[in-house]
Amino acid sequence: MTHTEIEITAVLIRDLLRDQHPDLADRPLRLGARGWDNQLWRLGDDLAVRLPWATQSADELLRKEHAWLPTLAPHLPLPVPVPQRLGDPSERFPRPWIVTTWVPGEPADRAPATRAAEAADTLATFLTALHRPAPNGAPAGRDRGGPPAEYAERFADQVASASELGLIPDPDAVRAVWEEAAAAPGWAGPPLWLHGDLHPANVLTADGTFCGVIDFGDLCAGDPACDLAAAWILLPDGAADRFYAAYEPTLDAATLRRARGYAVLKALACILIGDAGVHGRPGGKPTWGPPGHATLRRLIATAHR
Repeated sequence: MTHTEIEITAVLIRDLLRDQHPDLADRPLRLGARGWDNQLWRLGDDLAVRLPWATQSADELLRKEHAWLPTLAPHLPLPVPVPQRLGDPSERFPRPWIVTTWVPGEPADRAPATRAAEAADTLATFLTALHRPAPNGAPAGRDRGGPPAEYAERFADQVASASELGLIPDPDAVRAVWEEAAAAPGWAGPPLWLHGDLHPANVLTADGTFCGVIDFGDLCAGDPACDLAAAWILLPDGAADRFYAAYEPTLDAATLRRARGYAVLKALACILIGDAGVHGRPGGKPTWGPPGHATLRRLIATAHR
């Protein structure tokens, strides 16, 4: 993470709004979250301001959301942060920023889904609606959306790091799940729209089920297995089968295998980020560890089914 040299404060944001969107400048403003790429500030009751702060790639991701999400959002059955305004780089803040709708709910890394059937059906309905053929010119994935075998080096690095830190009790079992997924035939259909980053901090819950999906910075076209891994990461134990039965169209065995490979990658990333958070290392988020460990446990328990 490379934090911006400019401190992001309520005073700065209000000045940016007065300069470019003065009709919004007098709304109440408070910090919502400091994410991986952006800071999120709540603007009144129904809007939010997102400003890049921790990665150089955040500018491109915000512009991508502004370009594509308004056309996708009306077809999605869960609330998503729909861009309303684009802020231009300026002397005050030399990077783009956006104003979006505010999506209420609690991130699933802090409040996991507990109503298994409802959560499985809700997630399946959302991804069924999102996974439509993407048009020519749709953005390519940022190291996601291709066959799992393309990410073998990333997997090797992740499993080695987690093993060295003593974070996974049975690395060989994890490797077995990965190898089965990496050997699966690739996606033969057209590139589909993908969220691309369905980890627990990007999906919101209320009353034990999902109520919103946020952070579409990795929106891209590719293999739906990338998103279908979310069944193992987000749902309670035993709910993945219901999710896959509810998702349309019916999935072939190869796609189910690839989804498990993507789930391994996401689980290892969550475990390493969670451990960094527990020990106070930069970029760490302690709430990410538990869902990562739960995902690996589920995948190992259901191996070779």
